[in-house]
Amino acid sequence: MTDAVEPIAKGLVDAAFQVHRALGPGLLESAYEECLAHELTHRKTAFQRQVGLPISYKGLQLDAGYRLDLLAARCIVVEIKSVETILPIHQAQIMTYLKLSGLRLGFLINFNVRLFKHGVRRVVL
Repeated sequence: MTDAVEPIAKGLVDAAFQVHRALGPGLLESAYEECLAHELTHRKTAFQRQVGLPISYKGLQLDAGYRLDLLAARCIVVEIKSVETILPIHQAQIMTYLKLSGLRLGFLINFNVRLFKHGVRRVVL
């Protein structure tokens, strides 16, 4: 991971914090994704939404319907949740997305928390 990624990561977390601060918990994941996309656009941070993630199996590229919620600056995977508790399967999901994408840094962000800091998990391969 390069030093250039850290300012992007910091800005991404701050953008998510601003969304949580404005909206609080209790909304659908799609609402948080939409608002985070708006915040990143406002900050002029490059990102893509709902990026297809194929699976490579025995030389085949298979479209199995996996999608990254957000891909920030082509180097940070963002998985958005709005759940009561982050479960091990959610952690496994972002780890798998990092492996499949070949990227090293991701954030698992659960907006359904009272304090934002309890909803952010940085994941590094």
